[in-house]
Amino acid sequence: MSSAYDLRAFASADGGGPVKFPIGPYASAASYFDAYAEELSRAAKSIEPTVLERATAILTEAYLRGARMFSCGNGGSASIANHMQCDHVKGIRTATDLRPQVLSLSTNVELLTAIANDTGYENIFVYQLQSQSEPGDVLLAVSSSGRSANIVRALTWARDQGLRTIAVTGFDGGAARAVAEVGIHVDCTNYGIVEDLHQAIMHALAQYIRQSRMGADAISTAVF
Repeated sequence: MSSAYDLRAFASADGGGPVKFPIGPYASAASYFDAYAEELSRAAKSIEPTVLERATAILTEAYLRGARMFSCGNGGSASIANHMQCDHVKGIRTATDLRPQVLSLSTNVELLTAIANDTGYENIFVYQLQSQSEPGDVLLAVSSSGRSANIVRALTWARDQGLRTIAVTGFDGGAARAVAEVGIHVDCTNYGIVEDLHQAIMHALAQYIRQSRMGADAISTAVF
């Protein structure tokens, strides 16, 4: 979790604001969990099916032609970006003809701190892309707020250099949602729920792509 923004920053121009959860105290952990699960379900239904299809098509096409997918995120989103490397390299490859090339830009603390120290934290992802990416590669950026400067800068540079771009966001989506070619958006203002669903999206994309390259018999006996 990485929460640097006051909820008031996400208020709409007409004075309204996003749906707030929680809005008051709960008497027990069990009642809070019930409400949390209810909000999780509501937020999951807010994800547009068409953007999931578009993101899947971009990733599958990239993996088929041997292009690379770069993932990135800050805080809790960094762990999702790192986990994506595991599930999209190891998971998708298992029992399929795909050999995904996935690199997390959030994983190397030595490189991240060197770039941040010398050129600024806002450059930690774009600097790596400038060295390692090529037109036709994919950048998938995970950001709950969609407002992190290093995320927006990386997506903007990638778009301008001919990379395919996918943003996975929450809250109002911020600039990341607007800049990306495809924006997978979770309509929620609770960081835990947003991150839970971002992790679920990552798993669902990997598992769907994997099963799409398998026969029915193989799927029925495989562990996902």
